[in-house]
Amino acid sequence: MTLSEEATERLADIVSLQPTKNGELQERWGLESGSDVHQYLENELSAYYYRDENSLIRATPDAADLVDVDPGIEGGEEGTVIRVPELQGQVFEVLAGPEERSQSVVSVLQDLRAEFGIDPEAGEVRAALQSLKRKGIVEVEYRTVPTFRKTAPREDVTVETLE
Repeated sequence: MTLSEEATERLADIVSLQPTKNGELQERWGLESGSDVHQYLENELSAYYYRDENSLIRATPDAADLVDVDPGIEGGEEGTVIRVPELQGQVFEVLAGPEERSQSVVSVLQDLRAEFGIDPEAGEVRAALQSLKRKGIVEVEYRTVPTFRKTAPREDVTVETLE
């Protein structure tokens, strides 16, 4: 199966963002809905992706070889390497460490404003935290509101941001 240039680029997105959800790909690809993402995946990339036990989208090993892109998460002797969109990288940078008190979405938003001079919507910060949680590098603690912190010390995780 030969892929178009667009399909190859989108497959590279899946490989680098995995595990991911329809909503993340919808935003990345500029599609109207998660249904459009699902339809595209089924029509163009069905041989190169699957959904794991949590219904998250992952690339097949053949997909990673085909596009020659590093997977979204890699573990090794040097620690964990994750590849994420810029906002997720910034969120991870300001987020409390594993031994610190977990932070609410609003607290993380305030830290983003102070550290990077950006002002994303609270929903964007929440989505970034949830994506990092799915990748296993952020955990949630339920207090009055859900709060978040890293699962490992900063020095054990390298964050690379995607374009």
